[in-house]
Amino acid sequence: MSEITRRAQFPLLPDISTLIDPFQLLLGWKSPAEAYGIRVEAHFEDGAYVVRAELPGIDPAKDVEVTVTDDLLTIHAERSEQTKERHHSEFRYGSFTRSLRLPEGAKTDKAAAGYKGGILTIRVELSETKKAASHKIKVESTE
Repeated sequence: MSEITRRAQFPLLPDISTLIDPFQLLLGWKSPAEAYGIRVEAHFEDGAYVVRAELPGIDPAKDVEVTVTDDLLTIHAERSEQTKERHHSEFRYGSFTRSLRLPEGAKTDKAAAGYKGGILTIRVELSETKKAASHKIKVESTE
């Protein structure tokens, strides 16, 4: 029997997953991204660090805030529940926050963000960083 069929037959029963979800997070069965609803991917591209975050159904002008504090990029979004009566919903409503450590050399004052098709894209330029120099040190006997 499918979940939808089971819910249609027993509409007054609560969704057990809403009771189990907090315990799954505490026990480490769910990642923070699954629990809080912001999934991200990051990569380097043309001298920049690019972060993409899934935020479908969000109005970026009103419901999204992106900040950088001490090389920590934080994405905060809120999704308000609509007051329609529905039989079944798996949408998550409320506040969602995700933070990522920016790589060394990130020019946080040159960061830019855009939103298209439910994806928030943040691009942070990187400065040329010197590669760590490596050299051998001769060990002399002091005996």
